[in-house]
Amino acid sequence: MNGKKEAQEKVRRFIKERLNQENIENLSEILKEAREMYFQLVSPYVKDVEQSWKPFKGSIIEDIILEVIEKSIKKLGLDIIKGSKLERSKNLPECLSRLKRSLCVDYGEFGMHLPDCDLVIYDKRDDCRPLAIISSKATLRERVAQTAYWSIKLKMDGVTKSIKVIFITLDEDGDLVYKSPAKKGRAIAEIDIDRTYVIGEENIQESEKVRRFERFPQEIQTFLQGRKNE
Repeated sequence: MNGKKEAQEKVRRFIKERLNQENIENLSEILKEAREMYFQLVSPYVKDVEQSWKPFKGSIIEDIILEVIEKSIKKLGLDIIKGSKLERSKNLPECLSRLKRSLCVDYGEFGMHLPDCDLVIYDKRDDCRPLAIISSKATLRERVAQTAYWSIKLKMDGVTKSIKVIFITLDEDGDLVYKSPAKKGRAIAEIDIDRTYVIGEENIQESEKVRRFERFPQEIQTFLQGRKNE
């Protein structure tokens, strides 16, 4: 293992160990501490440590969310996979190949393309049918408009209109705290995204569309079934 990867692995272990001791609602604070550690350990191996931190942070958030919600998904008899595995893989097993094709958005003469997402929930028992895509980010401004775009595109096609779009965020800029008056990010989440879950200690004005992340395990079955039965 080279120096950079070894340093990154130390930071990753630090984050996981802290999460084992604390609640996921403290993730933003844990990541702030991890950032300082990252800069100290990784700076000798990269020219721009800030640019190196951003994808690392995004990756660790994705991994943590997957780890936390996977049990809830499995309990429903469903499966979950990283979107990157569908995007990069060519020789996929039949089930995942079917899943990939069922997710694609049709751009006519410009081809079929997968929506940008971090995770995909699907049902192996039902021809590997996609039920939901999940995007995860530390702040809304990093991806909320992009997630809304894919939500709109999926709902424009009869084949993909039943796929739920979920956004999970730490909302580090506080864009989701108030329903009224709503900031632009909150307005987008309320109108164009099926469900947004917020990870954090700060209280938010919840609605049918914007919820605290701790509600996810209890709500996900009803949420997905509502779309499946449409």
